[in-house]
Order: sequence, then C-alpha cells, then structure tokens
Amino acid sequence: MATSLIGQSVRGVGRRRSVGRFTDINVTPMVDVMLVLLIVFMVTAPLLTVGVPVDLPKTQAATMNERDEPLVITVNAAGNIYIQETQVEQSQLAPRLEAITRNKPDSKIYVRGDRTVAYGRIMEVMGLVSAAGYNKVALLAELPQQPASSTRRRR
Repeated sequence: MATSLIGQSVRGVGRRRSVGRFTDINVTPMVDVMLVLLIVFMVTAPLLTVGVPVDLPKTQAATMNERDEPLVITVNAAGNIYIQETQVEQSQLAPRLEAITRNKPDSKIYVRGDRTVAYGRIMEVMGLVSAAGYNKVALLAELPQQPASSTRRRR
C-alpha cells in the first residue's frame, strides 16, 4: 500500500492555497497583559498613598466619606511640616497652599499630626492655614482597634 514518488512531479506538495487573508485579531495575549497590569496596579496602589509616616492619635469620632481628595498637611514627630509628601518651611506654608489651591478658600484641608507632637505645634499649623483664609480645616485621627473580647457579648 505504499506509493512511490520516484519519477513523479512533486509540484504542489507542501504548498498551501491562499484563500484569503486572516483578518481576525487574537485578543488573548492582550487580555493576559491587561490582567497582569491590573494585578500589578492593585498591589502597588496602596503602597503609593502612604505619604509621610506619622503615628496618628486614636479617637471614637465618626468616619468621613469624601469624594474629592483633600489637601493633607502633615506634622511629623520631629515637627516638620509637609504638604502631601513635600516638606515645606513654616514661612512658605501659606504661599504654597495658595499656589496649590489656586486661591480657593473653600478647599478642604486636613491636618495630620503625630501623637508625640506637642498640641501647640499642631495649633500653630492650623493657625497659619486659617490666617491664609482657609475655613474648611479639619484634624485627622485613627479609629481605635477594639479588642476581640470587648466585641463579644457575655451571657
């Protein structure tokens, strides 16, 4: 049942007919890349929003849900002042705020202060912000963590 190709023409062997061009787009590699990028961004996004590390005091105040990202002024344990993550001298605080907010006195400004910083230092910073004409100034704090034993009801 074997056939021999000796003496026969091999024309057409190994050739393909071209019926038309393949015009479909293979999206599988693109989807794979997009999923990898999504995972990378999901992992790195929380790491980018850390800012200046401070140990905020704990309080029972209600949490605020804001849609707009407010301007955050931080006073770290050494008493240095930061706008977002950029260190600013005390004398340059008001001009920098005006430049960032484009002279909008109704901009929301939050002041974060390390728990070890003297209360007077935080009030100095809030006084400078108020003197610059900003009325919506608030302090930030963390909610205290409740121990597991206090959340259970005793019978």
